[in-house]
Amino acid sequence: MLVVVGGHSRKVGKTSVVAGLIRKLRAHHWTAVKITQSGHHTCAREPGACGCEPAPGEPFALSEEYEPGPTDSGRFLAAGAERAFWLRTSSGELARAAGVLQKLLKQSENVIVESSSVVDLVAPDTFLMVLDFACEDFKPSSTRLLDRADAFVLIDRGINGPLWAEVARGTWDTKPQFLVKPPRYVTAPMTEFVRSRLPGAAR
Repeated sequence: MLVVVGGHSRKVGKTSVVAGLIRKLRAHHWTAVKITQSGHHTCAREPGACGCEPAPGEPFALSEEYEPGPTDSGRFLAAGAERAFWLRTSSGELARAAGVLQKLLKQSENVIVESSSVVDLVAPDTFLMVLDFACEDFKPSSTRLLDRADAFVLIDRGINGPLWAEVARGTWDTKPQFLVKPPRYVTAPMTEFVRSRLPGAAR
């Protein structure tokens, strides 16, 4: 089983959604993967350079987290993941890590990945897209993936409509939506939606 959690921009709550789902569904033996892409010495996770980019000449870097902690992969372990990894690639080079992703999928009972672009490499069983109406940025790469999402997680910031103007509302209105209010990023209906798609679940 592969669950993917993506989002239209940075810092919209993807990590919190992943950690929350692991916590609610921890009996399902999760391997969690955080994917970070960087380009021109700029990290997709943090503004500016953070040193997470692969070594010169290497297409990607993969590290496993072993202790719960404040890092994103550490948060996954703290939530109950059995294993947690951080995969870093240069911008546009994620395809070069396809082999290692496939290996993780084969070795794991259930995998949850924090990334939008990974759906270009693997077909998830469930793809959740996090939308934060208060975040004005909307990455072009996320726009083209909207119709591939199975459901949307809408972050409640107290506004009724999105700040972006070039994304058709109908794209997400026709699919299941789960309204969440931070710091609670996972609700019972969202948990049941994902649970219902796990292997062996009654449909």
